Amino acid sequence: MRIRFKPWAREELETSPIYIDNPQEYKNKWKNVFEKQAPIHVELGCGKGSFISKLSKTNKDKNVNYIAIDLVDAMLGLAKRNLELEYGIRTTLEKEDIENEIEKQKAIKNVKLTRYDISLINDIFGKEDNIQRIYINFCNPWPRGKHHKKRLTHERQLEQYKNFLQKGGEIFFKTDDDNLFSDSLGYFERSGYKILKKTYDLSNEKDFWNGEENIETEHEKMFKEEGIKIKALIAFI
Repeated sequence: MRIRFKPWAREELETSPIYIDNPQEYKNKWKNVFEKQAPIHVELGCGKGSFISKLSKTNKDKNVNYIAIDLVDAMLGLAKRNLELEYGIRTTLEKEDIENEIEKQKAIKNVKLTRYDISLINDIFGKEDNIQRIYINFCNPWPRGKHHKKRLTHERQLEQYKNFLQKGGEIFFKTDDDNLFSDSLGYFERSGYKILKKTYDLSNEKDFWNGEENIETEHEKMFKEEGIKIKALIAFI
């Protein structure tokens, strides 16, 4: 997704306790950035943060912490503001007094945002980080064959995730793209992951996420309105 440059994003991120600017320094040490010791779930390519905002707020009293990753400051800036909106810290996405907001952001204890290239994800996570789940929601399908290795579900990426996912760790994957979904099933199988569940029409599934709510992203809502069926799977290692 392309997004316009947000001149305020970098300043807000750098002053925010929600944001980690140097994630490579926390490899095998992520438990130290959270107040509560708990398993960690990671969203790859968080975009504007609508998913991670609702997920972390819904589960704020559960024993789990969240890390959301994107490469674009503008996206992360919007994700930060959407987290604040979800937690009732900010009432609008318009500019507000940053200094007054910083102290309030400390109330968001179970989620961190960080900027990094996901193709280099082994630089920032290791086995000591207790990562038990990865979310991949509506990632770029990279439809041209020469670009397939850039897919977040490609074998090259799945092999990297093995280096830090705990034994039995899960990947929750959603997409609107038929070809990406079909290819991804093969990627997971060839990489040694087991497919626990899969569906070609998530809207018609009951309890697909094993008792957890299906939190819709902006893309998911848009695709459903267009009549596009959402494909999903749960895989584990």
